[in-house]
Amino acid sequence: MTDPRPAGRRRMKLAARCRVATEAPAFGLVVFCVILLNAALMGVETYSGLAAEYQRLLRTPEQCCLALFSLEMLLRIGAFADRPKAFFRDPWNLFDLAVVASAFVPFVRENTTLLRLLRLARVLRTARFLPHLRILLIAVGRSLPGTASFLFVGGLVLYVYAMVGWVCFAESDPGHYGSVGRAMLTLFLLTTLDGLTDAVRAGLQISRLSILYYASYALLASFVLVNVLIGVVLNSLDEAREIEDAADRDRKQPGPPPAAGPDTDVRDRIATARRALDEIEASLPAQDGRPPRRLEPSHSSS
Repeated sequence: MTDPRPAGRRRMKLAARCRVATEAPAFGLVVFCVILLNAALMGVETYSGLAAEYQRLLRTPEQCCLALFSLEMLLRIGAFADRPKAFFRDPWNLFDLAVVASAFVPFVRENTTLLRLLRLARVLRTARFLPHLRILLIAVGRSLPGTASFLFVGGLVLYVYAMVGWVCFAESDPGHYGSVGRAMLTLFLLTTLDGLTDAVRAGLQISRLSILYYASYALLASFVLVNVLIGVVLNSLDEAREIEDAADRDRKQPGPPPAAGPDTDVRDRIATARRALDEIEASLPAQDGRPPRRLEPSHSSS
C-alpha cells in the first residue's frame, strides 16, 4: 500500500523553504530597495526630456523591478503552500498580489495613466517593511468610521453657524455672508483661526454682539471638535498597536508539530487499548478468593 501523503509532505517542505527565504532580513531589505528604486524611476519619468532621451535605459530597470516583484510574490505564495487559505486572510498579501498582478492585465498595460497609478501604489508596499508606518495605515483605516461621524457633526455645526451668519451679516458683509455657501466657506477658513482677528474687527463694526458669535464658533469648531478628532485618531492608534502586537505574537508562535506516520499511529492505538484493558481487569472483583484472571489476547486461526 502506497503512502497517501507524499503530496502533503512536498507542500510542507516547499512552504518551509519559502518561509525561510521570505522571513530572512536580507529578503526584506532587497524588496524594500527595489520599491525605492521603482519610486525613483517614476520620478525620473516625470521629466519629459530625460524620459524621451533615456526611454530604453529607463525601461530595462522597470522590467527588472517587475520581475523581482513577481518573484517575491511567488515566494510569498509558496510560503503558504501548506495552508493556502491563510494567504488570503492577510490584507497585505491581497494588496501586494493585486498591485503586482495588475501589471500583467492586458487592459491595464494598455492604459498608461492607470498603469502609472498602480505603479505608484507599489510605493505603499513599503508599509510591509516599516512597522510604524504599517501601524499608522491601520490606524487611519480604523479611524474612518469615527472620522465620518466627526465630519457629520462638524458639517452640522458649520451649517448652523453659516445660517446665523447669513441672517446677521448678509446685508453688511455680502462678500463673506451673502449666501449660505459663502458663509460656510468663510467659517471653514476660520476653523484654522487664520484671519479670525480681521473677522472679529469687521464684526464689531456691525454689532458688539458679534464677539459672542465668533468666540463661540472658535471654541466649538477649533477646539472642541478638533480635540474630538484627535481623540478618535489616538484611540485608533492604540487599537492598531494591539492588532500589530497580536499579529507579531501569532507569527512568532512555533508551527504545528510534524504529523506522525501511520506506524506510529497504530502503535499509539494499541498501547491505549492495552491500558484500557488493564484498568478494566483491575476493577473486576476477585472470585473464589482467587485474583482476577488477566485477559490474554486471542489469536485467530489462520
